Amino acid sequence: MGWIAKIARVGRMVEPAQNAPEATIAPPTGVAGSLQIRHVDAGSCNGCELEISGAFSPVYDAERFGARLVASPRHADALLATGVVTRNMRQPLLNTLHAVPEPRVVIAVGDCACNGGVFAKGYGVVGSVGDVVPVDVEVPGCPPTPSQIITALRTVTGR
Repeated sequence: MGWIAKIARVGRMVEPAQNAPEATIAPPTGVAGSLQIRHVDAGSCNGCELEISGAFSPVYDAERFGARLVASPRHADALLATGVVTRNMRQPLLNTLHAVPEPRVVIAVGDCACNGGVFAKGYGVVGSVGDVVPVDVEVPGCPPTPSQIITALRTVTGR
């Protein structure tokens, strides 16, 4: 066996899933273990977006727990918002929220979305996501890790 075969690993490499976390909210009616998510960047520094990409990458694979990102808010069960809400993004955030059919879940990811973070007193900032729309699940961290994001999504899907 050559040296390449010794260092190369074949197959899917993921972290093993822990037991499902306790559900903190009831999943929306009709979700049945899956969650279609529309993501909105309301004014972040893109740190949280990198971690969300990591959560849905093959390494962490959030889709194995029933969470999936969708392109249209009309196809979503949940709205995942990142960053502080800037003046220019307040109305698009509200428009996206109203386009997501009821019942829906709103998830705020990152310190900025939860409480304004380091940008809370910025001149172009309206406030945190919770100041503009009702938030059901908060994922604190600057930025939160992919594991923290997946744990929060699992509390909604129950998987």
